[in-house]
Parts: sequence; structure tokens; C-alpha cells
Amino acid sequence: MTNEDLFGKPVYSYTRKQAIADGVLIDLSGDKLIHAHWKYPLATTSTVWETVQSAVRDHDNDLNGILHDLSVLAKLRIRSGKTADSDTARFTAIIGKRTRALKLHLGLGDNHEPVLTLMFDDED
Repeated sequence: MTNEDLFGKPVYSYTRKQAIADGVLIDLSGDKLIHAHWKYPLATTSTVWETVQSAVRDHDNDLNGILHDLSVLAKLRIRSGKTADSDTARFTAIIGKRTRALKLHLGLGDNHEPVLTLMFDDED
């Protein structure tokens, strides 16, 4: 039995592919550094990406350095086993000159494959 059998056809669905095309999500899977850190596709929300870009532009931070730091901090939280949810790792990081609360969510992509999404803690 499928969800469609239970609930009928969806009224509307917004796919990850559409979110990337619309600029709501930024696909980082093609980045070599991200690919070295994560085995699943990774995207970030546009608000996180704008914050990272601002840190590079305004605070002379290195893009690869920020992406590496965010990946390491998320991995450390995952490996610590101190995550409230089994699918989400919450952590803090300094981006630019501000401490930010972030989360890395493991969910399902458009074809039910595992995907990662990096976002601020108050985003979903």
C-alpha cells in the first residue's frame, strides 16, 4: 500500500530539484571539498549560502575554509552521538564574525535517495 492509496494524490509537492532551480537551495554536491567530506548529495539553504558569501566578501574568509569547518563541525556533532534527533545534527559555528546555530538534516531526495541539507537552526 502506498501513501497515495491511503491519502489520494498530493495536492502540491515542491521537489528538491525545483528548490535548487529556484535558488531556495544551493547544490554543493559538485564541490570537490564537499564531495570529499560527504557521501550523500549536500545542499544548503540560500540564507546560509548568502551568509557564507558575505563572510568571504566582507570578512576576507576563505570559502573552502568555511565549507571545511562547517563539515567538520557537523561530523563532530554526529560522531558525538549527542543529537536530539536521529536525522538532524545541530551545532554552532562562527561565520564571518557571528556565532550561528546550524543544523544538518539527513532526509530523502526526490527519488527517495538519502540527501543532506545544511540550514540555520530556525529553518526547515
